[in-house]
Amino acid sequence: MAIRSLSPLHALLAATFVLCVAGHANALELKPFKDDLFAYPATLSSDSNGAYTVIDYREMRDINQRDEVPEKRVHAQYTDTGVRKVQQDLLLKTDVGDVRHIAVGKTQGAGIIVLYLHGQGGSRKQGVDDFTFGGNFNRLKNLMAGNGGLYLSPDFTDFGDKGAAQVAALIDHYAEQSPTAKIFVACGSMGGALCWKLAARNDTGRRLDGLLLLGSLWDDSFLASPAFRRHVPVFFGQGSHDVVFPVADQEAFFRSIIAKSKAYPYPTHFVRFETGTHGTPIRMVDWRGTLNWMLSKAP
Repeated sequence: MAIRSLSPLHALLAATFVLCVAGHANALELKPFKDDLFAYPATLSSDSNGAYTVIDYREMRDINQRDEVPEKRVHAQYTDTGVRKVQQDLLLKTDVGDVRHIAVGKTQGAGIIVLYLHGQGGSRKQGVDDFTFGGNFNRLKNLMAGNGGLYLSPDFTDFGDKGAAQVAALIDHYAEQSPTAKIFVACGSMGGALCWKLAARNDTGRRLDGLLLLGSLWDDSFLASPAFRRHVPVFFGQGSHDVVFPVADQEAFFRSIIAKSKAYPYPTHFVRFETGTHGTPIRMVDWRGTLNWMLSKAP
């Protein structure tokens, strides 16, 4: 069989195809960790092409049967505390103050960085507690440690500009240590104020690859932020009986994001935990499924 040489155009197209396939093959996808135990319960309904989902949450099953001591200590099979071997309590000195934080996993050369920002009355210790919230933070720690990633749970001064500046300095420091890492910020409750402030900043808004709002608040200014313009994926988890931040308001904000971006569908998901309360999304969010979706949509 005669072998014909490719024209320059065909050679370029072939090379581009190979690079695209190779890039897709090399895209990070988190490996499973206790997926069967942390899978969502039944789906009650969905709309918006699957972007909005209502999940069957039940306190008797999802707290009382899952926990050895309800809301304080999960049953042992939900956790693996060996991850503490790669957990450090650290202090970063920055121009906006010292930032105490707990780091789990690779502090250099990480492929993915996830931060958790606590709500009112919390601390950096909340995000690394192995036994509360149904063991879900332990799962996140193991997912990061087992996939060459870094998990950060920091303290910060407040939920205003200074707190946002401290978290931004922390992100900047670790992004320099892991320049190719995808960066995701999860915000619980009032911590969501920092998520929106980070999205609005010129530095972090252009650096973040995803936001997770867990039982949190909304901010219309996001629709004019650098992060929104980059189509940074946004995940909302909300309990239908959340009396702190009403689910209807968060749902309306979610739908405003979709409406604002009709020409190019915005990557956003909303999971409503039916009968769930304020802390339910932190307990129930499927970290692996959500982060893998975000990795596939990251700008």
